[in-house]
Amino acid sequence: MLDKYTHKKKKNQVVAVYTDKHMSGKMQRRICECGDWMKWIADREMVKMKLHKSNLCKNRFCPICAWIQAKKDAIKIGVIMDYIECEHGKEFIFVTLTAPNVGGVVLPQEVTKYNRSFKKLVERDIVTRMNHGYIRKLEITYNKVWDDYHVHFHCVFAVNKSYFSDRTYISQQKWLDMWRDVMDDESITQVDVRKVKRGGSTKDVREIAKYAAKDSEYTISQEVFDCFYGALKGRQLITYNGLFKESNKKYKDKELEEYKKLDCTEYYYMLLYRWGKGEYIEMERRELTEEEKILIIKQLLGETDDD
Repeated sequence: MLDKYTHKKKKNQVVAVYTDKHMSGKMQRRICECGDWMKWIADREMVKMKLHKSNLCKNRFCPICAWIQAKKDAIKIGVIMDYIECEHGKEFIFVTLTAPNVGGVVLPQEVTKYNRSFKKLVERDIVTRMNHGYIRKLEITYNKVWDDYHVHFHCVFAVNKSYFSDRTYISQQKWLDMWRDVMDDESITQVDVRKVKRGGSTKDVREIAKYAAKDSEYTISQEVFDCFYGALKGRQLITYNGLFKESNKKYKDKELEEYKKLDCTEYYYMLLYRWGKGEYIEMERRELTEEEKILIIKQLLGETDDD
């Protein structure tokens, strides 16, 4: 697990350089110093380790923080979907909306077009009849071969259990026709629509929760980073609607604790690592006090393995 953080920290140092013309010196330093120290907890055999505390910058372009946030979002979305399924009796469909790739120059305008088009889509009567709430996540990927960008939305819609056999059902072809229409783009060839297979670790939950941009792509060059930054700065990356919006508030208010899973690992050590010379170096290792163990057990509610 430490190797993964080492990899993200090295990417973080690249981002710190690329942000020079975009951010204040203070914010740039915060990104550069993000994850300089990390406190980990580990079991007695040193087999299971989990990040406990660190000096995180929480900037969306920081590879460390974006990765951590994606894992937190995956946990939250899994809990919310379990709650909506159990308490409201809903099922879910996963919809991916795409369009042909665009150049970096028009990338911000393309994201704006997507947002406006999606608003038109969900306001259509045929969609409002089947929709009981949705999560929408913006993602952008970069094609190095063609030097262009692929904008797309990952969406999860809550629907009635009868959706797949009643009149509110929308075929994949109809989704495609509607998306072409609101985007005013007949060159769109496909949308992906499928029923969600439930479970907090499903592929669909990971897709909706993952970061808006891959650090392996936006750290390729200064020019590529500038395009990603211009397109994503100030954007709402993930949107909650209907039952998902209501459930998200309940999650924040800690009203969905019963749907969370508990990490039952018996943690024994506290370890301190500091960044230096391109790697994390162990500075301290000690046994946890009984008071610390009690606090950690409370904090681990809803946590999952870091991998």
